[in-house]
Amino acid sequence: MELNNKVIIVSGAGSGIGAATAKLLSAQGAKVIASDIDLSKVEAVVNEITKSGGQAWAKQTDVTQFTEVAALVSETVADHNQIDVMVNNAGIGGEHQRKTAEHTNEDWHNVIAVNQTGVFYCMKTALQQMMKQGYGNIINIASLAGLKPSGYNLSYSASKFAVVGMTKSAALEYGRKNIRINAICPGYTQSPLLDKLIGNKPEMGDTLKKLIPMDRFGEASEIAEAIAWLASDKTKYITGQTIILDGGTSLI
Repeated sequence: MELNNKVIIVSGAGSGIGAATAKLLSAQGAKVIASDIDLSKVEAVVNEITKSGGQAWAKQTDVTQFTEVAALVSETVADHNQIDVMVNNAGIGGEHQRKTAEHTNEDWHNVIAVNQTGVFYCMKTALQQMMKQGYGNIINIASLAGLKPSGYNLSYSASKFAVVGMTKSAALEYGRKNIRINAICPGYTQSPLLDKLIGNKPEMGDTLKKLIPMDRFGEASEIAEAIAWLASDKTKYITGQTIILDGGTSLI
């Protein structure tokens, strides 16, 4: 199998892209440490994986808390001796869709804490371990909103632009250390985040699809396929890249 016995941490694995990724990675032979702030959700994902014959373990982690991220990494190493791949997927959107002047301070701080600071904490701790073991692979889940303007969504857009920049900066720093770092940039994808966005404005679903040349939203499983590809040894010469999966939205 493509990922046989690779030890892979996936944050935000309780639903959406994270859950689909954890399932696919385990199906390809990886040992998956599935992390999420919601323990019951990630335990359900792990139970599904193990019932299918895969190897997975659930860990409750709030990525905004450095001590919890550090514990996730140290416990993984204690249990499995290494971390081959770190998938930084945990992310949230704001509670409100407003222009910048009306953007709430609470949304700003909450989104930046998870999407930007959380990725920093996960990269920092994973890199420390990967430097010790002499190799590693980090995959950050950014967004199309980190590559082009996204109105009414300042904190989310800012956080995802930051993830793209962090990915490129760290890839430059660690390329000679046998550690590669890339970002996946999904467009509109079926997920709890998209459901929440459309739930606030039901008519927005059709509006958003008009922006997609393929005339449909992406599936979480399709994003997971790209993550699995980057996690594999088939992509050893790829680092510092943003892989866009958006049905052609960025062409418009």
